[in-house]
Amino acid sequence: MSTDFDARRFKALERSGFNRIAARYADGAPLRAGLQAALLKAAGLAPGEKVLDLAAGPGLLARDAARRVLPDGWVLASDIAENMLVEGQQRATAEGLPDLLAAACDAEHLAFADASVDVALIGLGLFIFPDPAKALAELHRVLRPGGRIALSVWGPRDAVPLIARAQDCIARLLPPPKVARPTVFRLGEHEVLTTLLGEAGFGDVSITPHTFACRFDSADDYWQAFLDLAGGAAESLSRLPDAMQARLRAAVADDLASHRDGDGYVLDYTVLVATARR
Repeated sequence: MSTDFDARRFKALERSGFNRIAARYADGAPLRAGLQAALLKAAGLAPGEKVLDLAAGPGLLARDAARRVLPDGWVLASDIAENMLVEGQQRATAEGLPDLLAAACDAEHLAFADASVDVALIGLGLFIFPDPAKALAELHRVLRPGGRIALSVWGPRDAVPLIARAQDCIARLLPPPKVARPTVFRLGEHEVLTTLLGEAGFGDVSITPHTFACRFDSADDYWQAFLDLAGGAAESLSRLPDAMQARLRAAVADDLASHRDGDGYVLDYTVLVATARR
């Protein structure tokens, strides 16, 4: 990160953005169903385990995890955006999971006891934290000896057109953001992620790439899906004049031409799923 990066402002913008899109983020769960299944399979959850889901959002991963560990275990969903957690709690209750726990918390300053959980999950969240090493150190602290971590991150930029196409249009048409943000692809190389986990004290590191595809009926559907994932970026884009928002939509439609598939568009994305032990 550059020396002028303001972590406090960045976190505030992310919190505001994800609070804004909580319901739509949850509605977009089908787009990430394959990734979620891969991460849970890698985690290997067992009945009775105590699970912390960090950057849990509206509890998409946490709710599926709860079905694997309840009733003798528990899942605690944690996120910096409290509206995300409220959305998740409401959906958990509607799905018959009233025992899902939630706590609003900064991932770099966890308010949980040492050695208090068996498994930690982070689905597409580690790259968002201003200081991923600090967040991993906190997870290492709260995991019991022998405890496990399972996480996913976006792969290299060229392997994630699902995100890169929209970001390319934004970079081409808009000036740099007033609140600088880390690239979401910064942990997308095996070596980078392996080193980060090792330096945080984790061992038995395993990283597996997974590639999925998303289909969209129209360019507008793709753009809306991007906004429904984008947190702080979506918050900033929502403040643009209508004319600039229309220009962005038009540019996205042009850039998606190479992804045309019949009456719609198909965009691939690669993620890295990592597991490790404390």
